[in-house]
Amino acid sequence: MNPANITRDEAAARSAALSTTSYEVTVDLTGHGVGAVELPEPEETFLSTSTVRFTSTGTSTWIDLIADEVASAALDGEPLDPAGFADSRLPLELEAGEHELTVTAICRYSHTGEGLHRFVDPADGRIYLYTQFETADARRMYACFEQPDLKATFRLVVRAPAGWTVRSNSPAPEPFGPDPIGAMIWDFPPTPRISTYITALIAGEYHVDHGTIESAKGTLDADIVCRASVVPHLDAERIRETAQRGFEVYEQDFGRPYAFDKYDQLFVPEYNAGAMENAGAVTIRDEYLFRSKVTSASYETRDNTILHELAHMWFGDLVTMRWWDDLWLNESFAEWSAYHCQERIAQRHGGTDPWVGFANARKAWAYTADQLPTTHPIAADMVDLEAVEQNFDGITYAKGASVLKQLVAYVGEDAFLAGVRQYLADHAFDSASLSDLLEALERAGGKDLSSFSEQWLSTSGVNTLSSGMTADEDGTITSFAVEQSAPDGHGTLRTHHLAIGCYEFSGEELVAADSLEVDVHGPSTPIAALVGRRRPALVLLNDRDLDYAKVRLDDESLATALGGVTRIADPLARALVWNTVWDMTRDAQLTAAEFIAMAVDGAGSESDMTAVTTALARALTAATAYTAPAQREVNGEALVAGIAARLKEASPGGEHQLALADALVPAVSTPQGADLIAGWLANEELPLGLAVDQDRRWAILTSLARMGAVDDARIEAETAADRTISGAERAAGARAAMADAGAKARAWELATATEDVPNATHLHVCRQFMQYGQDELLAPYAEKYLQVAELISAKSGIWAGRGHAVSNAVLTWLWPAPLATREFIARVDEWTDATQPSESVRHTISERRDAALRALAAQEFGARS
Repeated sequence: MNPANITRDEAAARSAALSTTSYEVTVDLTGHGVGAVELPEPEETFLSTSTVRFTSTGTSTWIDLIADEVASAALDGEPLDPAGFADSRLPLELEAGEHELTVTAICRYSHTGEGLHRFVDPADGRIYLYTQFETADARRMYACFEQPDLKATFRLVVRAPAGWTVRSNSPAPEPFGPDPIGAMIWDFPPTPRISTYITALIAGEYHVDHGTIESAKGTLDADIVCRASVVPHLDAERIRETAQRGFEVYEQDFGRPYAFDKYDQLFVPEYNAGAMENAGAVTIRDEYLFRSKVTSASYETRDNTILHELAHMWFGDLVTMRWWDDLWLNESFAEWSAYHCQERIAQRHGGTDPWVGFANARKAWAYTADQLPTTHPIAADMVDLEAVEQNFDGITYAKGASVLKQLVAYVGEDAFLAGVRQYLADHAFDSASLSDLLEALERAGGKDLSSFSEQWLSTSGVNTLSSGMTADEDGTITSFAVEQSAPDGHGTLRTHHLAIGCYEFSGEELVAADSLEVDVHGPSTPIAALVGRRRPALVLLNDRDLDYAKVRLDDESLATALGGVTRIADPLARALVWNTVWDMTRDAQLTAAEFIAMAVDGAGSESDMTAVTTALARALTAATAYTAPAQREVNGEALVAGIAARLKEASPGGEHQLALADALVPAVSTPQGADLIAGWLANEELPLGLAVDQDRRWAILTSLARMGAVDDARIEAETAADRTISGAERAAGARAAMADAGAKARAWELATATEDVPNATHLHVCRQFMQYGQDELLAPYAEKYLQVAELISAKSGIWAGRGHAVSNAVLTWLWPAPLATREFIARVDEWTDATQPSESVRHTISERRDAALRALAAQEFGARS
């Protein structure tokens, strides 16, 4: 939630009345203000001077700024009254013509990952700064016209302590100085025309791994930057290789060289997102520098993030949305591009099919988001910044990418890429909208896309497809139809192009005997081509994952799937079956016990590690949220026993052993289980080859804390051995998980009433607070949740200035899921009617309420079965 909202209509009126030419921004990071006088809070505030040149038609408007105070301001050399600055705006009365505005302000460092974030590393006391400006937080560092279509060149000058590294969007200059107070001056050359939200400043005592990337425009500097304390975990060569391969694919497929003059990747702490596409200076969460052993799924995820941000250099940075209505174009296109690029890389250099991972994880995220009460069209109606904050979700990213994948198939990949090249050429260093992209694709592919756009981009919800099939006593199909339905409130029945997979046994394996591509229209589409053939062992709708739809298995196909999903030879088909069976569990059509049995049976032999980790995580959800309290002991024991059995069978030191051990730790809930994993901390009864490194030690301690098997002194002892920010964050989470009333009270205070808790620490506290099996301890916090939600809604107390990331962490993770009975849901409804919370609070609570109702339905179904 931004302290000052900006509406779409306001932004449109402003862009109609003025155009921006350039920004020259000077930021002083030395703790000194105007006249080199030390600031009263030198570790919390900094001096910023912004000079913006622009042209106006003659209007009353404003420039955006979030700051403690405006020290001075001048328009065309004439002073403006700083007292006019209010509500994050400095009003301007403009005559027609060219103007120059200079604003000097005292701004505040962030500790919530928004604006200019300041971090002191507990490992060594070094200071690190970085910016995160999307959607509208550049105004936290300098005065600007904060909207994506008002592009300008950006020149940054930084005064920083000697010995610091400073990076921005342009190539790093040689600093000069020192000045009279010992500061060095970094004067960066101007960028091409870019939006304010992708400008960047990264400064501090960073380590720099110098390197280059070969581009179509020549050799580019491509440094990799991180904190000094994480250098032992920096695999720079692998990271740069991924980016280099991405350059090769994108420059060829997008038909134009990379637009900027260097490509830095900067790994930063306490980061709210995965990464950010700052032009030429991509910031990435430094948890991606793995300090403990991880599976290939984690490396694939990191590669995807790297390639996602690189794609933004063309789609988002070179050509930018006019307003946030087309946020999905930025994010969906980058999402699709990253998987497309990984597919190209696998074809050239070897590797697995990335679309299997997409189906196992990202597409499942889309299906989940699209079934929430807050679902929205891919092309959403973003009326203001507060609406934008709610829409960085599975629809904007993964559903959009799924539909783009369909669009590629519909127009043809060659025509699609030709349209993209034309779109980039037509709008380079400018702004565009969905209609501009569709026009370019229509010209390139020769197809009218209006119907496709209306069905897939402008409507909400996901259709369900099922097989209407009859067979005679000999197993010959006598009729077959694909049945389509739509959820209540989102009744669109779409045209689906999909494949129907007919799988038969070949020895012990299930292989596709046929994969028939068909078009489905309306509620029922007969498939004559399947009539007269023998009924397959498994009929899989949406074989090859060509479509975006929930699918259902007929009874015989479901029995085949439950009998051993890993007998299916094709990993993409397995991904579809894994997702279908999980979706049936979520929809109370399959019991939690049935899913747990399938998951633990298949996890040991599934070859795709994303599928393994996803299935095991879902099994834990099934054993807790989707199991009625009276059955949790039985289902929990089945889950633990199944994982333990697979763990014994796993190859020592292998990926499956790692994934199974990681799944066992949070699943145990008995004294015997606690003793087992506690022994691992002392290398007792440790599976041969399993590395219990630092992050795994914290996972074990957090699980033991949940069960009341460790005290604060034990957590403090581990913290003393791990004096890193990761250790501090994990310790805070472990304390929040403790089965102790005092620990819960302290954690609640940190999460909801303490203003200076860093964002990443705050998130760990929130995520570990609510634990199954602690109902009595947690009982008082159900009502307290509603009380803090009311404060957030009213922006009261500490919530007046706290950002979206922090407030959303509270609303999402402190929702009392273990206590969410139907009686509590009724209390929430009563509270909502009485309080009429803000739209952002209502949005998150409605999602939590929906998840609780889904869990209750699954519990009730399992109890009846």
